[in-house]
Amino acid sequence: MEPAPDTPAEGPSSSSPAAADPPPPPPPPQQQQQQPLSRYESQKRRDWNTFLQYLKNHKPPLTLARCSGAHVIEFLKYLDQFGKTKVHSAGCSFFGQPNPPASCACPLKQAWGSLDALIGRLRAAYEENGGRPESNPFAARAVRIYLREVRESQAKARGIPYEKKKRKRSRATAATVEAAASDSTPTVPAEGSSAAGGGEGESSAASSVATASAGTSGGATSSTDPPPGGSSSVS
Repeated sequence: MEPAPDTPAEGPSSSSPAAADPPPPPPPPQQQQQQPLSRYESQKRRDWNTFLQYLKNHKPPLTLARCSGAHVIEFLKYLDQFGKTKVHSAGCSFFGQPNPPASCACPLKQAWGSLDALIGRLRAAYEENGGRPESNPFAARAVRIYLREVRESQAKARGIPYEKKKRKRSRATAATVEAAASDSTPTVPAEGSSAAGGGEGESSAASSVATASAGTSGGATSSTDPPPGGSSSVS
């Protein structure tokens, strides 16, 4: 009787597949990329930082809580040294000329349009940073009066009137007025069916600017004013 063949010892086989590693954890969800700020929001942030730096460097230093309309006007006058708009003095031979034939020694200042847009952005930034509307120094009556005086003086000096924009009435409104006039006075044709309506005030935000940034209003001698300092710009 032949002996039975040797049988291999029981145990794990070297040819059996190794235990699979646990799957790696799923990657964390990617954070949504922050949407880039618009040109207006970027300009508003730079203007706000510029004003805060101005308060810090003020002698004596000022806090935002103690800031008044007089300090805002002082800030606007401080910005004139960075202006690029030629404003002729009353004794200049080019006073009142929109396109002077030669250069003169009159000072460069911030254009009224730039200051008006700047105040609009700072007024909004003040309230966005916790300020109360009733105590907003950028909305003070003294600031509005100062801007109006700057507008009128620059209009005379540069010979460029600042006219309010007029809004045309819609066709439907004009047709309604014309029909009502025809019914009330059938023998007289309606007049002014396409006349312009009430005027809108000067814009302030963003512009653009804005806009940047906002720019100067009218005239070949005006241009966008550069930023005061290195961290912000004023349009």
